[in-house]
Amino acid sequence: MAGQEVIVLGGTGFLGRRVVRKLQEHGYAVCVATRSPEKLSQLSSHWDRPVRPVQIDLSDPDVLDRALRGARAVVNCIGLYVETRTETFRDVHVDAARRIAEIVKAAGDCQLIQISGIGVCRDSPSAYVRARAEGEEVLRRICPEATILRPSVMFSRDGAFFGDLDAILRRLPVVPLFGDGSTRLQPVYVGDVAEAICRVLDRDGATGKVYELGGPEIFTYREILMRLAARAGRRRLFLSVPFMAWRALAILADLLPNPPLTPGQVALMQKDNLVGDAVATFADLSIAPRSATAMNLL
Repeated sequence: MAGQEVIVLGGTGFLGRRVVRKLQEHGYAVCVATRSPEKLSQLSSHWDRPVRPVQIDLSDPDVLDRALRGARAVVNCIGLYVETRTETFRDVHVDAARRIAEIVKAAGDCQLIQISGIGVCRDSPSAYVRARAEGEEVLRRICPEATILRPSVMFSRDGAFFGDLDAILRRLPVVPLFGDGSTRLQPVYVGDVAEAICRVLDRDGATGKVYELGGPEIFTYREILMRLAARAGRRRLFLSVPFMAWRALAILADLLPNPPLTPGQVALMQKDNLVGDAVATFADLSIAPRSATAMNLL
Protein backbone atom coordinates (compact mmCIF):
# COMPACT_ATOMS: atom_id res chain seq x y z
CA MET A 1 0.00 0.00 0.00
CA ALA A 2 1.45 3.38 -1.05
CA GLY A 3 0.92 4.91 2.38
CA GLN A 4 3.13 2.23 3.95
CA GLU A 5 5.98 2.53 1.49
CA VAL A 6 9.53 3.44 2.25
CA ILE A 7 10.83 5.67 -0.54
CA VAL A 8 14.52 5.33 -1.32
CA LEU A 9 16.02 8.33 -3.07
CA GLY A 10 18.97 7.15 -5.12
CA GLY A 11 17.79 3.56 -4.95
CA THR A 12 19.72 2.57 -8.09
CA GLY A 13 23.10 3.55 -6.62
CA PHE A 14 25.82 1.58 -4.85
CA LEU A 15 24.26 1.86 -1.39
CA GLY A 16 20.68 2.51 -2.48
CA ARG A 17 20.09 -0.77 -4.30
CA ARG A 18 21.30 -2.69 -1.25
CA VAL A 19 19.04 -0.63 0.99
CA VAL A 20 16.09 -1.62 -1.22
CA ARG A 21 16.92 -5.31 -0.86
CA LYS A 22 17.34 -5.09 2.93
CA LEU A 23 14.08 -3.18 3.31
CA GLN A 24 12.29 -5.94 1.41
CA GLU A 25 13.87 -8.54 3.70
CA HIS A 26 12.47 -6.57 6.65
CA GLY A 27 9.00 -6.70 5.09
CA TYR A 28 8.70 -3.13 3.81
CA ALA A 29 7.04 -2.12 0.55
CA VAL A 30 9.61 -0.06 -1.34
CA CYS A 31 9.47 2.71 -3.89
CA VAL A 32 12.63 3.80 -5.72
CA ALA A 33 12.78 7.50 -6.54
CA THR A 34 15.33 8.18 -9.24
CA ARG A 35 16.07 10.44 -12.16
CA SER A 36 16.52 7.33 -14.32
CA PRO A 37 13.64 4.89 -13.68
CA GLU A 38 14.67 2.96 -16.80
CA LYS A 39 17.59 1.59 -14.77
CA LEU A 40 15.22 -0.39 -12.56
CA SER A 41 14.75 -3.15 -15.14
CA GLN A 42 18.52 -3.74 -15.09
CA LEU A 43 18.49 -4.08 -11.30
CA SER A 44 15.45 -6.32 -10.84
CA SER A 45 17.66 -9.36 -10.20
CA HIS A 46 19.06 -7.62 -7.10
CA TRP A 47 15.66 -7.54 -5.39
CA ASP A 48 13.26 -10.15 -4.06
CA ARG A 49 10.11 -8.38 -5.28
CA PRO A 50 9.22 -5.68 -7.78
CA VAL A 51 9.58 -2.09 -6.57
CA ARG A 52 7.48 0.88 -7.59
CA PRO A 53 9.52 3.40 -9.59
CA VAL A 54 8.94 7.13 -9.49
CA GLN A 55 10.85 9.76 -11.40
CA ILE A 56 12.16 12.75 -9.47
CA ASP A 57 13.78 16.10 -10.17
CA LEU A 58 15.77 17.37 -7.19
CA SER A 59 15.50 20.95 -8.42
CA ASP A 60 11.70 20.91 -8.70
CA PRO A 61 9.87 21.06 -5.31
CA ASP A 62 6.51 20.19 -6.88
CA VAL A 63 7.84 17.05 -8.54
CA LEU A 64 9.56 16.04 -5.29
CA ASP A 65 6.40 16.67 -3.28
CA ARG A 66 4.31 14.46 -5.55
CA ALA A 67 6.96 11.72 -5.46
CA LEU A 68 7.28 11.66 -1.67
CA ARG A 69 3.64 12.21 -0.74
CA GLY A 70 2.13 9.52 1.49
CA ALA A 71 5.40 7.77 2.33
CA ARG A 72 5.93 6.01 5.66
CA ALA A 73 9.61 6.98 5.49
CA VAL A 74 12.13 8.55 3.13
CA VAL A 75 15.75 7.36 2.89
CA ASN A 76 18.01 9.82 1.07
CA CYS A 77 20.97 7.92 -0.40
CA ILE A 78 21.68 10.46 -3.15
CA GLY A 79 25.27 11.61 -3.35
CA LEU A 80 27.18 13.73 -5.85
CA TYR A 81 30.93 13.22 -5.89
CA VAL A 82 31.88 15.16 -9.02
CA GLU A 83 30.33 18.50 -9.95
CA THR A 84 28.99 18.91 -13.50
CA ARG A 85 27.87 21.81 -15.66
CA THR A 86 24.32 21.30 -14.45
CA GLU A 87 24.81 20.19 -10.82
CA THR A 88 26.99 21.39 -7.98
CA PHE A 89 27.64 19.89 -4.55
CA ARG A 90 25.46 22.60 -3.07
CA ASP A 91 22.59 21.77 -5.45
CA VAL A 92 22.46 18.15 -4.27
CA HIS A 93 23.75 18.12 -0.70
CA VAL A 94 22.30 21.41 0.55
CA ASP A 95 19.46 22.71 -1.61
CA ALA A 96 17.93 19.32 -2.45
CA ALA A 97 18.36 18.17 1.17
CA ARG A 98 16.46 21.29 2.25
CA ARG A 99 13.57 20.59 -0.12
CA ILE A 100 13.34 16.96 0.99
CA ALA A 101 13.37 17.95 4.67
CA GLU A 102 10.66 20.57 4.12
CA ILE A 103 8.41 18.04 2.36
CA VAL A 104 8.91 15.41 5.06
CA LYS A 105 8.35 17.95 7.83
CA ALA A 106 5.12 19.15 6.22
CA ALA A 107 3.88 15.55 5.96
CA GLY A 108 4.01 15.28 9.74
CA ASP A 109 4.02 11.47 10.03
CA CYS A 110 6.95 10.60 7.77
CA GLN A 111 10.40 9.53 8.99
CA LEU A 112 13.54 10.85 7.27
CA ILE A 113 16.92 9.14 7.15
CA GLN A 114 19.80 11.07 5.59
CA ILE A 115 23.02 9.39 4.46
CA SER A 116 26.06 11.58 5.02
CA GLY A 117 29.64 10.57 5.81
CA ILE A 118 32.24 10.49 8.55
CA GLY A 119 34.50 13.53 8.48
CA VAL A 120 32.06 16.21 7.28
CA CYS A 121 32.93 19.71 8.52
CA ARG A 122 32.16 23.29 7.52
CA ASP A 123 35.80 24.43 7.46
CA SER A 124 37.07 21.70 5.13
CA PRO A 125 39.14 22.79 2.11
CA SER A 126 36.86 20.56 0.02
CA ALA A 127 33.63 22.00 -1.40
CA TYR A 128 32.17 18.48 -1.30
CA VAL A 129 32.87 18.01 2.41
CA ARG A 130 31.61 21.51 3.25
CA ALA A 131 28.38 20.91 1.34
CA ARG A 132 27.77 17.65 3.18
CA ALA A 133 28.24 19.42 6.51
CA GLU A 134 25.97 22.31 5.57
CA GLY A 135 23.35 19.85 4.35
CA GLU A 136 23.33 18.20 7.78
CA GLU A 137 22.87 21.59 9.47
CA VAL A 138 19.99 22.53 7.16
CA LEU A 139 18.35 19.17 7.81
CA ARG A 140 18.68 19.59 11.57
CA ARG A 141 17.08 23.05 11.52
CA ILE A 142 14.08 21.99 9.45
CA CYS A 143 13.57 18.43 10.62
CA PRO A 144 15.34 17.82 13.96
CA GLU A 145 13.71 14.41 14.31
CA ALA A 146 15.50 13.17 11.16
CA THR A 147 18.18 10.52 11.59
CA ILE A 148 21.63 11.00 10.04
CA LEU A 149 23.89 8.06 9.20
CA ARG A 150 27.57 8.72 8.53
CA PRO A 151 29.28 5.63 7.14
CA SER A 152 33.03 5.33 6.73
CA VAL A 153 34.38 4.23 3.35
CA MET A 154 32.15 1.38 2.18
CA PHE A 155 33.28 -1.89 0.62
CA SER A 156 31.32 -4.72 -0.99
CA ARG A 157 31.81 -8.35 -1.89
CA ASP A 158 31.88 -7.50 -5.59
CA GLY A 159 34.97 -5.31 -5.43
CA ALA A 160 34.02 -1.80 -4.35
CA PHE A 161 36.91 -0.04 -2.57
CA PHE A 162 39.28 -3.00 -2.07
CA GLY A 163 38.78 -4.13 -5.66
CA ASP A 164 39.41 -0.60 -6.89
CA LEU A 165 42.68 -0.43 -4.96
CA ASP A 166 43.66 -3.89 -6.17
CA ALA A 167 43.22 -2.68 -9.75
CA ILE A 168 45.73 0.10 -9.05
CA LEU A 169 48.19 -2.45 -7.64
CA ARG A 170 47.82 -4.59 -10.78
CA ARG A 171 48.66 -1.68 -13.08
CA LEU A 172 51.43 0.13 -11.21
CA PRO A 173 54.79 -1.28 -10.09
CA VAL A 174 55.29 1.87 -7.98
CA VAL A 175 52.20 2.87 -6.03
CA PRO A 176 51.83 6.51 -4.89
CA LEU A 177 50.56 7.05 -1.35
CA PHE A 178 48.49 9.90 0.00
CA GLY A 179 51.17 11.58 2.10
CA ASP A 180 53.06 8.83 3.90
CA GLY A 181 50.03 6.52 3.85
CA SER A 182 49.39 6.88 7.58
CA THR A 183 45.78 8.10 7.29
CA ARG A 184 43.60 5.66 9.23
CA LEU A 185 40.41 4.22 7.76
CA GLN A 186 37.61 2.10 9.22
CA PRO A 187 36.13 0.37 6.15
CA VAL A 188 32.53 -0.73 6.57
CA TYR A 189 30.60 -3.40 4.67
CA VAL A 190 27.85 -1.80 2.60
CA GLY A 191 25.38 -4.50 3.60
CA ASP A 192 25.83 -3.58 7.26
CA VAL A 193 25.05 0.06 6.46
CA ALA A 194 21.88 -1.04 4.67
CA GLU A 195 20.92 -3.16 7.69
CA ALA A 196 21.50 -0.16 9.97
CA ILE A 197 18.99 1.86 7.95
CA CYS A 198 16.39 -0.85 8.46
CA ARG A 199 17.10 -1.00 12.21
CA VAL A 200 16.66 2.78 12.45
CA LEU A 201 13.23 2.43 10.83
CA ASP A 202 12.33 -0.41 13.19
CA ARG A 203 13.23 1.53 16.38
CA ASP A 204 11.36 4.55 17.69
CA GLY A 205 14.34 5.62 19.80
CA ALA A 206 16.53 6.13 16.73
CA THR A 207 14.83 9.32 15.55
CA GLY A 208 16.85 12.50 15.83
CA LYS A 209 20.16 10.71 16.35
CA VAL A 210 23.46 10.77 14.44
CA TYR A 211 25.07 7.38 13.86
CA GLU A 212 28.66 6.95 12.73
CA LEU A 213 29.17 3.57 11.11
CA GLY A 214 32.61 2.02 10.85
CA GLY A 215 33.80 -1.55 10.54
CA PRO A 216 35.45 -3.50 13.37
CA GLU A 217 38.97 -3.04 11.93
CA ILE A 218 41.12 0.08 11.58
CA PHE A 219 43.91 0.21 9.02
CA THR A 220 46.25 2.83 7.66
CA TYR A 221 45.98 3.40 3.92
CA ARG A 222 49.48 1.92 3.52
CA GLU A 223 48.46 -1.20 5.48
CA ILE A 224 45.48 -1.79 3.21
CA LEU A 225 47.64 -1.59 0.08
CA MET A 226 50.33 -3.81 1.58
CA ARG A 227 47.75 -6.43 2.58
CA LEU A 228 46.18 -6.42 -0.89
CA ALA A 229 49.58 -6.72 -2.55
CA ALA A 230 50.65 -9.60 -0.28
CA ARG A 231 47.32 -11.36 -0.79
CA ALA A 232 47.83 -11.26 -4.58
CA GLY A 233 51.52 -12.17 -4.38
CA ARG A 234 52.62 -8.85 -5.89
CA ARG A 235 55.78 -7.02 -4.89
CA ARG A 236 55.27 -3.28 -5.10
CA LEU A 237 57.16 -0.15 -4.11
CA PHE A 238 55.16 2.45 -2.22
CA LEU A 239 56.02 6.10 -2.82
CA SER A 240 55.06 8.89 -0.40
CA VAL A 241 53.55 11.82 -2.30
CA PRO A 242 52.87 15.14 -0.48
CA PHE A 243 49.24 16.23 -0.25
CA MET A 244 50.15 19.49 -1.98
CA ALA A 245 51.01 17.49 -5.09
CA TRP A 246 47.80 15.44 -4.81
CA ARG A 247 45.73 18.63 -4.57
CA ALA A 248 47.33 20.00 -7.73
CA LEU A 249 46.70 16.73 -9.57
CA ALA A 250 43.09 16.65 -8.37
CA ILE A 251 42.44 20.18 -9.60
CA LEU A 252 43.73 19.21 -13.06
CA ALA A 253 41.86 15.89 -13.06
CA ASP A 254 38.66 17.70 -12.11
CA LEU A 255 38.63 19.23 -15.59
CA LEU A 256 38.06 15.80 -17.15
CA PRO A 257 34.55 14.44 -17.87
CA ASN A 258 35.09 11.49 -15.47
CA PRO A 259 37.96 12.51 -13.18
CA PRO A 260 39.87 9.61 -11.57
CA LEU A 261 40.67 11.87 -8.61
CA THR A 262 38.78 14.78 -7.06
CA PRO A 263 39.76 17.49 -4.55
CA GLY A 264 37.13 16.08 -2.20
CA GLN A 265 38.81 12.67 -2.17
CA VAL A 266 42.17 14.26 -1.42
CA ALA A 267 40.67 16.32 1.43
CA LEU A 268 39.09 13.23 2.97
CA MET A 269 42.41 11.35 2.83
CA GLN A 270 44.15 14.07 4.84
CA LYS A 271 42.21 13.16 8.00
CA ASP A 272 41.60 9.89 9.79
CA ASN A 273 38.19 8.51 8.80
CA LEU A 274 37.15 6.97 12.10
CA VAL A 275 34.00 6.75 14.21
CA GLY A 276 33.87 9.54 16.79
CA ASP A 277 33.51 9.25 20.56
CA ALA A 278 30.25 11.11 21.16
CA VAL A 279 27.90 9.55 18.61
CA ALA A 280 25.72 6.47 18.32
CA THR A 281 27.21 3.50 16.45
CA PHE A 282 26.35 0.03 15.16
CA ALA A 283 26.32 -1.18 18.77
CA ASP A 284 23.32 1.06 19.50
CA LEU A 285 21.46 -0.77 16.74
CA SER A 286 22.53 -4.22 18.00
CA ILE A 287 24.62 -4.81 14.87
CA ALA A 288 28.04 -6.48 14.89
CA PRO A 289 29.62 -5.14 11.67
CA ARG A 290 31.45 -7.62 9.51
CA SER A 291 35.21 -7.69 9.18
CA ALA A 292 36.87 -7.34 5.77
CA THR A 293 39.52 -9.79 6.93
CA ALA A 294 36.96 -12.38 8.04
CA MET A 295 35.15 -11.94 4.72
CA ASN A 296 38.45 -12.79 2.98
CA LEU A 297 38.49 -9.46 1.16
CA LEU A 298 41.65 -8.10 2.77
